[in-house]
Amino acid sequence: MKLNQVTLPVKNMNDAVSFYLKLGFTQIVETPHYARFSCPDGDSTFSLSLENEELQNNSVIYFEHKDLDELCKNLSQKGIQIVQPPTEQSYLWKEAILKDPSGNKIKLYWAGENRLNPPWKVEIRV
Repeated sequence: MKLNQVTLPVKNMNDAVSFYLKLGFTQIVETPHYARFSCPDGDSTFSLSLENEELQNNSVIYFEHKDLDELCKNLSQKGIQIVQPPTEQSYLWKEAILKDPSGNKIKLYWAGENRLNPPWKVEIRV
């Protein structure tokens, strides 16, 4: 099984689309209430869905990038606010945090080998 995509709720489609384009994603679907993007690397997609009701999304979406420091520097120069700069975490990932215009939490990270093979990895059961 392969993860196809994740859909985030947004308050304002134009603001959200502009934000994700600044992050470097390619928009592949555009309607007044729905937008879908392809990621710069691989074949993953994610989408945005316009919500008319008050939003409270506690999900976190992660986007992986090897040169996290340079990415965050470039995003800051484009006017994207980095809530937490790239920081080494105790679980061996380096993460930066930002929020989209609707308040959705986004983590940009690099974990390298530790993403799939952390030192505490359990034995795979089938």
